[in-house]
Parts: sequence; structure tokens; C-alpha cells
Amino acid sequence: MARFVWNRLLVSIPVLLGSLTLVFLIIHWLPGDPAQMIAGDDAAPDRVEFLREQFGLNQPLWQQYLQYLWDSMRGDFGHSFANSMPVMDRLIAQLPATLALTAVSTLFAVILGVLLGILSAVYRNRVLDYIVRVVSLLGVSMPKFWLGILLILIFSVHLKLLPAIGNGSFKQLILPAFALGITGAGMLARMVRNSVLEVIHEQFVLTLRAKGLTERLVLYKHVLRNALLPALTVLGLLVGEMLSGAVVTETVFSRQGLGKLVVDAINQKDIPVIQAAILITGVFNIIVNLLVDVSYSYVDPRVRKSA
Repeated sequence: MARFVWNRLLVSIPVLLGSLTLVFLIIHWLPGDPAQMIAGDDAAPDRVEFLREQFGLNQPLWQQYLQYLWDSMRGDFGHSFANSMPVMDRLIAQLPATLALTAVSTLFAVILGVLLGILSAVYRNRVLDYIVRVVSLLGVSMPKFWLGILLILIFSVHLKLLPAIGNGSFKQLILPAFALGITGAGMLARMVRNSVLEVIHEQFVLTLRAKGLTERLVLYKHVLRNALLPALTVLGLLVGEMLSGAVVTETVFSRQGLGKLVVDAINQKDIPVIQAAILITGVFNIIVNLLVDVSYSYVDPRVRKSA
């Protein structure tokens, strides 16, 4: 197992390097001069040139790239262009709120998605199945920003049950977590339904029924365990999507977090903050997918033996 984890980490290095390179090039190809934006439109050319030299923006692009890679490997993300604060301090201050939102959204998506998927498979081609499939389709199709605004209008403006904006309490986390997790719940429900329907007709399931096991025991102990592998793969992708989707959700609900920080940094072309946030997001996705791969071995013993 240790060798398996090590090999996965080695494979993740070029993936992370490629994403960092792509983000670096896109940021530097975008129109606008960060030094000019910081100094202001009416700033003197000498002031703009001083800022450009201070932040190393006057160096050749390849030299900036190599310096960025070297600093990233040392964990030195520099200082923000906007307020000269250490980038790591800004990320550490905002990251817990985004991780909390992602964790609650993932938990909501897993519980609701797996439950709806099982119900849809058990009551196949019945009324409940059709309802679950329609709900899943709506969850996958609705844009996060539109759903967030709709939730604010219903539960905050009209019913006055939950706060619409801000951080600090669990109530303020419910609406954004629902808006962010409903898409994952819909995808998981459809995946679990299809997987259960495939496994439930396997030969070993017929054998278990012939031995006299109850339908509930067959479903939850044997069928569901074998049907979880495709769902785990989707879950790994969904966690990364939720982390990136926090950009939209935190903006709609005016929440402080990594997503809001990235949006503000893009508007200000605060290059160090954007690059550091992308790096942390990439590392987080690598860790999540590694945990998903490791979980395969506990769900399916065949994967553990091959590893």
C-alpha cells in the first residue's frame, strides 16, 4: 500500500506542475499591468516603473516563471500586490471558511445522493423512481448562482428562516452548502442508481438470495458495497468541483473564503495571491483523489491485492 501511495504521488507531480504553468501563462497573458492598477490611472510613470521593478514584473517572463517555481517549492508565495501582506497569511485566514463550506457540501451531497440513488434503484420504474430522477436532473442542471439567489429569496427574504450572507454561524452555512452540494447530490444519485441496478442482477446476488438472506441484508451489505466504486470516483471529482464552485457560491452569499479572495485578486490582478490559491487548490485535489484511490482498497479487496 505504501508503494501504491508513493507511485500516485509521483504521478501527481507533473499534473501539478502543468496546472501551475498553465495558470502562470494565462495570468501573464491577460491584458492589464498590475503595477499600473496598483499605482492608479493617474500615477506618474516613475511610480509605475518603481512598482514594476519592486515586484519583479520588469524581468523576462521565463525568469519570472523559474523564480515562481523555486519560491513555490520553498513555500514562499511572496507578498500581495494589493496590500503588501504575506500571501500565506491571507490564505490561512480565508482557507478554513472554504474548507468548512466544502466539507458540509460534500457531506450533504453524499448523504442525499446515496439515499436517493438507492431508493431510485429499489423502486425502479415506479413513481418514486421518476421523482428521484427528475430531482437529480434538476440538481445537475441548475446553475449554482441562480440556485443561490433563489434560496436567498425563499428562505431569507420571504420566510426569514435562515441568514442570507456572512460567516460565523452554522445557520449561515446551510444555504450556501445546499446550493453548492445539490449538483453533487444529483450526480451521485444517478451514479448510485445505475451501479446498484447493474450489481443487483449479478450471479452472486442471486446466490445470496437463494441462501435465504433478507433483501435488506443483500442490498446494504453486498450490493451497495460493490456499487460504491463508481460513486467513489465521482465523489473525488465532485470534491474538487465543489472547491472550485466555492468561488461562485461565496460571491453570491457574500462569504469570506478562498473563492472570494480569488475573485478579488483577479479583479486587482494580484498575481501572487492567484498563483498561491491555484497551487493550494491543486494540492487539495491531489490529496482528495489519493484518498479516493486508497479507499478503493477498503471497498474492494481485489484492488488491495493488486496494489
